[in-house]
Amino acid sequence: MSSNDEVNDGQSGLSRRTVLGSTVAVAVAAPLVAGVAEATASSSAVAAAAETVSVRVKVNGTMRTVVVDPRVTLLDTLRERLGLTGTKKGCDRGQCGACTVHVDGERVLSCLTLAATTDQREVTTIEGLANGDRLHPMQQAFIERDGLQCGFCTSGQIMSAVAVVEEGRAHSDNEIKESMSGNICRCSCYPAIVEAIKDAQKVMR
Repeated sequence: MSSNDEVNDGQSGLSRRTVLGSTVAVAVAAPLVAGVAEATASSSAVAAAAETVSVRVKVNGTMRTVVVDPRVTLLDTLRERLGLTGTKKGCDRGQCGACTVHVDGERVLSCLTLAATTDQREVTTIEGLANGDRLHPMQQAFIERDGLQCGFCTSGQIMSAVAVVEEGRAHSDNEIKESMSGNICRCSCYPAIVEAIKDAQKVMR
């Protein structure tokens, strides 16, 4: 007959030796599991640090340096890291134009532009158009022509409008409409926007 250690309790089917053995195994494994978890967390932290990039960019005339994840967009960097909230997040898919800014003088959709690609480049946002208290001619024209209603799309509209004039693509109403087709105004202020661009073009020449 087996020793008392091998006798089960008649109900659970487990012997005292089995139970004690399992308890010891758990006690031995616990520190190992904790050590693996700690090592994994440490490795993840190192990997995360290794995946960031330093971006040095001139924003509205001022050199700025930000350390970002290479997957972060220019839009999120401007709004969340640099506090330039004039650039709006609309569709976040490059379809509405609300996030339009200039990179090296050319209009881009900042929601589709990686911040890392602007290293050593120049970015202009709606905050950088005015000269102190003096508004840019396009900003003034939008106000005078009432080319806005809710205002959410206005910064993107103005940034695109400035580029359209500088690109020489504002010779007629139809050309302006075509050149501005990537900027959506849900309040339908399009006629006033066209007039504002025509007015500003006279001053910008």
